[in-house]
Amino acid sequence: MRLGSADIHDIVERLPEITEALVIGAEEPDGGYWMPLFVVPTPGVTLDDALRETIRDAVRTGASPRHVPDEILAVPAIPHTKTGKKLEAPVKRLLQGAPTEQVLNPSAVDNPDLVAYCAGLGTERRQARHPHTVKDAS
Repeated sequence: MRLGSADIHDIVERLPEITEALVIGAEEPDGGYWMPLFVVPTPGVTLDDALRETIRDAVRTGASPRHVPDEILAVPAIPHTKTGKKLEAPVKRLLQGAPTEQVLNPSAVDNPDLVAYCAGLGTERRQARHPHTVKDAS
């Protein structure tokens, strides 16, 4: 059985501590691969090490050990189209460094501030991995 990102989202979103989730598989320019899981914690819940382990366990048992994300990050919200579809492919491209204007039209997004937030996360990641070679593409 092949699992997709929606299956991972479903597993994580069943946890009462998580409102919404988005997993991205991003190929990196140096040949690496990064699979972050972005989660919106339920109001009043903090994403701490214990909750990260709960999420990892849920994915490990609900999907497989190879579907466990590399990193679990709390975000203020998950970006969607105005019709409610999660912006998985655009977020992936933003994380990989594509300029926002080549990825999507911010007016088509339910919360345009999240587009800049995702682009910033990608820039931070690239700078951390390669501090002297990254230019901000946004």
